[in-house]
Amino acid sequence: MITTQKTMAKAQAMFATRRALGPFVGTVAKKLDHYSQFQPSSLSIQQYLDFGRNGNAASSFEFLRKELLVRLANIMQEISLLPPKLLATPSSKMVSGCFNDQLQVILKRHAHVVETMAEGLIELRESDGVDIAAERGIQYFLDRFYINRISIRMLQNQHLVVFGNVLPESPRHVGCIDPACDVESVVLDAFENAKFLCDRYYLTSPMMKLEMHNMVEKGSPINIVAVPSHLYHIMFELFKNAMRATLEFHGVDDDPPDIKVYVVKGSEDLSIKISDRGGGVSRTVLERLFNYMYSTAPPPPRDGTQAPLAGYGYGLPLSRLYARYFQGDLFLVSMEGYGTDACIYMKAVPVEASEVLPIYSTSSRRLLTQAAQVADWSHPIPGQGQNSRDPRRNPNCA
Repeated sequence: MITTQKTMAKAQAMFATRRALGPFVGTVAKKLDHYSQFQPSSLSIQQYLDFGRNGNAASSFEFLRKELLVRLANIMQEISLLPPKLLATPSSKMVSGCFNDQLQVILKRHAHVVETMAEGLIELRESDGVDIAAERGIQYFLDRFYINRISIRMLQNQHLVVFGNVLPESPRHVGCIDPACDVESVVLDAFENAKFLCDRYYLTSPMMKLEMHNMVEKGSPINIVAVPSHLYHIMFELFKNAMRATLEFHGVDDDPPDIKVYVVKGSEDLSIKISDRGGGVSRTVLERLFNYMYSTAPPPPRDGTQAPLAGYGYGLPLSRLYARYFQGDLFLVSMEGYGTDACIYMKAVPVEASEVLPIYSTSSRRLLTQAAQVADWSHPIPGQGQNSRDPRRNPNCA
């Protein structure tokens, strides 16, 4: 209740500001309409890397000045097409009002957009709920909204680290990108942090058995050009899920079975499999695990006192978006009564790892305002597989 009141107060303050800026609203709307007619420029990790090494602040700024507006305009045109009940929730109003053209301010202001939007869906579920057609539209929009947010923050952070005063995570990094990302260290870091969180909740946690196989340079460590924070996010979320499932299936009194992790580097792909013995789920449940409005855990406390182990239902769908952002993927294979395998694929060749970006068009507008009829990269139709992609971008996209 207190959190809802705070959210409403923030939203009211935002509306007051927008009323004061009334004369400028029409101009902003025209700008959004103008820039939404452009397609975002999809960049590869190799292009990010090359420009970070050889580019300059002036040319980076000129690119960002248009590209950020294009990406924001494309997704903001779709916000107005969401179901009115969702738009009316206080949390959704806050998200739709977050717009600022200063990079540092945007990064700080949007730091909690994911959690705030998740609370908006919880508010919707707690009120009148939502019908199936509207739920499909929300799912389609949120996949596009969050991958748009990932891409914008990638552009902003890359510029601020390379040309601004934000320090890189290590001297080796080129902006947010590590040209020689040590995959094993990222996996171990994600496991240890998930283990710490699990120990706080259950007072115990499963151990991990890790196997590394470099099939390109046998015997060598596995290094790839990657954004370590993206890989960490994926692994951390999957480890949390695996630990929680294992302990709730086997109990906390006995030694839980290990979580097995296999990392393989091939000539084209980096493949990671996380295998748990957490009891698995049925195929009916498996189909819903990537749904933003579904969670196997109760909603987390809204007082902000502790980091939730689960509850928003966002861990899996967001992790899949981080994997897909640079042409990778994430899917689950579950054996009900035994356990689940989570498989992650990432491009091992940086020139092939180009951004997957949503584009506002008559097609996206139609899919947002009525039930999806055709497969889309961010909203596969049941029975057509999890690897469907947006046919408007590339019919052969994998």
